[in-house]
Amino acid sequence: MDFDKMQTFDREAEILKVLGHPVRLKIVAGLMSQSCNVKKIWECLNLPQATVSQHLALLKNKNIIEGRRDGVEMFYQVVSDEARRIVNVLLESHSCP
Repeated sequence: MDFDKMQTFDREAEILKVLGHPVRLKIVAGLMSQSCNVKKIWECLNLPQATVSQHLALLKNKNIIEGRRDGVEMFYQVVSDEARRIVNVLLESHSCP
C-alpha cells in the first residue's frame, strides 16, 4: 500500500470522532431516512430532550446535519455525504448474515 502524503483525512477523522458516540450515530442513521424534529428524536431514543439537543448541536456544529425551521419546530436532516457513506457502511455490515 502506498501512503498518499497529500491526503490528510482531517475531515474524515473529525466525522469519525463525532459519530463515535452511539447516540449521535443513531441520530444520523435515523435522519438519513427522514428529517425529524427534536421531539420525535428524543421520543424514539427514549432520552431527555436536553441530551438530544446537545448531540444535535454538536452534529450541526460539525456540519453533519442542518436544521430547517417550520413554524415553531426545527426539523433536522443529514447534509454530510461523508457521514452518509460511513453510516451506510456500518448499516450494511449489520444486515449481512
